[in-house]
This record gives sequence, C-alpha cells and structure tokens, in this order.
Amino acid sequence: PTSAQVSVVPRVGGFCYTLDNDVLSTEQRQFYEDNGYLLIKKLVSDEDIERFRKEFTRICKREVNPPGAMIMKDESLRSQFGQSEKVVNKVQDFQEDEELFRYCTLPEILKYVECFTGPNIMAMHTMLINKLPDSDKQTFLHPMHQDLHYFPFRPASRIVCAWTAMERAHQDNGCLVVQPGTHKTTLKPHGYPKWEGKTNKLFHGLLDEDEKIPKVHLVMEKGDTVFFHPLLIHGSGINKTSGFRKSISCHFASSECYYIDVKNTSQEHLEKELEEMVRKKYNATSVELKDIWNFRARLVQGERINL
Repeated sequence: PTSAQVSVVPRVGGFCYTLDNDVLSTEQRQFYEDNGYLLIKKLVSDEDIERFRKEFTRICKREVNPPGAMIMKDESLRSQFGQSEKVVNKVQDFQEDEELFRYCTLPEILKYVECFTGPNIMAMHTMLINKLPDSDKQTFLHPMHQDLHYFPFRPASRIVCAWTAMERAHQDNGCLVVQPGTHKTTLKPHGYPKWEGKTNKLFHGLLDEDEKIPKVHLVMEKGDTVFFHPLLIHGSGINKTSGFRKSISCHFASSECYYIDVKNTSQEHLEKELEEMVRKKYNATSVELKDIWNFRARLVQGERINL
C-alpha cells in the first residue's frame, strides 16, 4: 500500500483504528493498525489539483481574501517578491474559501475518511502548504510532532488526517517523514525546538525525540493521498530544490468526538498561544479554545452531534 519498508503481520482479533465497511481490504486495515498511516495512490484528480493551485495563487495575490484564513509568509522575502506564491508558505483555516474547501467534500476522500471516523464527519482543520525553497536557513523544516497536540477533542482514534500531494513529493523537496507504529504511543510534550531563528509560529515539535525509531520518507506522486492517525509522529524536511512543494490537507473527526479541557496538560501552553493570536487578530477581549474550533469546524457528511 505504500513505498515504506514496513512489515504487515497478520493478527487474530479486532481492529482498533479502522471501522468495519467494505472500502478497505483486510491488508489495508492491518497496515494502518500496525503503522498508523495508509497511502492511496492517485486518489485526487489532476483537474481538482489544478483548481486548488489556481485558487491558492489568487489568495497569494489577494484577489480573494477568505474570512478567518491565516496566511503564513516568509517576511524576509516580501521586499523581493511582494504578494506572490514565492512568499506564502501556508494557507491555514481555509474553511470559508468555497473552492479550496471542496477538497474536504470530495467523495473519493470522504469514502476513505469514513473508514476511520464513521458516517458523521466534521472537517476540523484545513491547510494548503507551499513548502518554499529553503536550503540555507531551514526555516520550513517542520520538526517531528504529533497532530493531536493541537486538538482539544477526543478520542484520537476517531480523528484522521487526509494529506494530498499536489505535485511529486520526495526527499529533496521535503516530503513527509513518518515513524511507523508511533500512533500506539501517548501524546508527548511539545514545544519550540531549540533552533535559533529557525522556527515558524506554532511549528511545535517533540521536546524529546527518540532518534532510534526508524523514519520512513513518504515519496508521493501528484494526487496520492496519505491518511494518518493524529498520534503518528511525523514531520517534513527542507525543500532543497528551486521549486515549490505543495500539498493540501484536512483533519477530519467524527462529530461524536467531544471537547476536553486542556488545562494542566501538556497542551495548556498551546491554548494560551492560540488564544492570544486570535485576540490580536480579531481584537477580541475574550476567546476560548473551544470557540476557535467551533468557528473552524464544518460538517461534511452525516449529522453534527458534539463538535
């Protein structure tokens, strides 16, 4: 199911991380169970990817300005390139952009998402990543992390990320790197890595990374989509090429998931940082983490229950 060198050991008993339906084969379910991710080849059409690319360019040029979207830029390049895709490295929270949000509603994506979440599906967190060429400063190296660190809802096994390559992703342009099997571990403490001047806002990473766990580089062709568990430890390298490495992704969750209070947990400092950013951006006097997620969340299939 993937380019990874990982073993699939047949085992007797039920599956913890996938639900019974006729979409995934037993081998695919077992692979996800053992490794925490599953790669599906050529899932999203070239036509759809071209439309997402065009919309991203329009956002970069400020021809459209989706409400609530966070547009992350490399400020050091702005004087050189102005408003263009050569400056923007990420459009986050694009749920109000009709064209990009189509990604989260594609039947071919939701067909697989339902295998992990069940029939009531919320799109919770959206991103279009444009990994800029970056051989010297390593600004856009994303440290190894677990996505659950960012999410104040549970259970983890009913959350899944769909991540689609918008062009070929390989080791030279900073493809995804995963540590198979780490989805079976607990949520670990995260923070800013000790890389002087090399961290982007909210690019948190594991504070104590186990270098002994093998890493797998996910080489993906345009349209290939990987689905992975929110506890899977993953990251991405730097883009050593002169081009841009684009991908589009959404974290989906069952609408039956529920919010948790992150106070006195390893996620508390993230809550403060996020609330402060939103207060500044919208000039709001008080904002809670749950409010931020309620604003982002969109029902894409079935009925809205808790989230």
